[in-house]
Amino acid sequence: MPDRPAPPPLTRFQEGWRLAVAALGGLALWVGQFGTNGAVVGWFGVVDLLVGAGCVVLAHHRRRWPVLVAWVTTLATAVSATAGVAGALAYVSLVTTRRWRPIVGVSLVGLAAGHLYEYVPAPGRGTAGLPWWTSLIFLTLATGIALVAGLYIGARRDLVQSYRERAETAEREQAARVEQARMGERARIAREMHDVLAHRISLVALHAGAMTYRTDLGAEELRSSAAVVQENAHLALGELRDVLGVLRDPAPAPATTGPAPAPPQPTLADLAALVRETRQAGSPVQVVDHREPGTVPDAVGRTAYRVVQEALTNVRKHAPGGPAVLRLAGGPGGRLEVEVTNPLRRSPVPVADRSPARPPAAVPGAGVGLVGLAERVGLAGGDLAHGPDGGRYRVRASLPWPA
Repeated sequence: MPDRPAPPPLTRFQEGWRLAVAALGGLALWVGQFGTNGAVVGWFGVVDLLVGAGCVVLAHHRRRWPVLVAWVTTLATAVSATAGVAGALAYVSLVTTRRWRPIVGVSLVGLAAGHLYEYVPAPGRGTAGLPWWTSLIFLTLATGIALVAGLYIGARRDLVQSYRERAETAEREQAARVEQARMGERARIAREMHDVLAHRISLVALHAGAMTYRTDLGAEELRSSAAVVQENAHLALGELRDVLGVLRDPAPAPATTGPAPAPPQPTLADLAALVRETRQAGSPVQVVDHREPGTVPDAVGRTAYRVVQEALTNVRKHAPGGPAVLRLAGGPGGRLEVEVTNPLRRSPVPVADRSPARPPAAVPGAGVGLVGLAERVGLAGGDLAHGPDGGRYRVRASLPWPA
């Protein structure tokens, strides 16, 4: 038998009103038995009341010992009408556990005990005025109602528990996806840095080799080659300094086996090609460039390029055919502002052509692209914000632009 979820804890108020209902309901049954015939309440009525009070106290422990409490309170109904409601409360608590062997036993004993109480001769209580079959039908209906109530409560607990487990699983999976996206973005940056450094170091090696083996170079050619070596060495050191200490790729960078090094990764200088590709895919892009004159460092330019690339990719996925606006602003010594906006959910299918048989298509996404982008922007010392804003979706990055 599978383990059932533990019942949710009750507050003092919740437990208090349940026990109060059991006590007042039992008292009403006692009054119906001993207070309506005009006779003096005898010893049996006192015993009935005391046994019922004990069952109300015992019902407080029904969740700790559901089977024991249900058996005791059910047996008590054979001699105490006051114990009836407390016994029903303990019976419902037992049914929520779906332990069918004790449930069937307590149900049968409860029917017998309730029927027996009607025929127990007691001082101060008149004999039963109802036929035996009427009493049996009434007890069967009451037991059935309590059984259905207990099964409903137990099934609802299972449903809530399943929802809770699904939510916890979804949270764990989302956290794993987010962490995977972050680590993937770090590895991607490391691979890009490997490609960039390989490109620059290859130029250094090429010109240094020329100066070493070429004996026919003039002074001007030697100075030109030395300048190239110096410039690319400084650039390589600058690129390496930007990421050293924040990136730790456990996998070694793949060795280059081809004769030529990998080309540099795209920067802001390659935005025109990216915008052209997006327009060719059917999404018009308007570029608004308010940057001040100055050279954006390649490390910052690569991050800005990735921001625009991810934002335009999301436009093609989630708002195919919708126009996008790319804004660039900032200057040296300040911040480079990159912003891409687009209307929320615009379909490329004209309104007149839409029908239930032809809904606008949407490209599903993993939902972690912006997570990796935020990791990249954060490593570059910038900030990333994204989300709906006045009927448009906005992706905005602010990156440091050294003077």
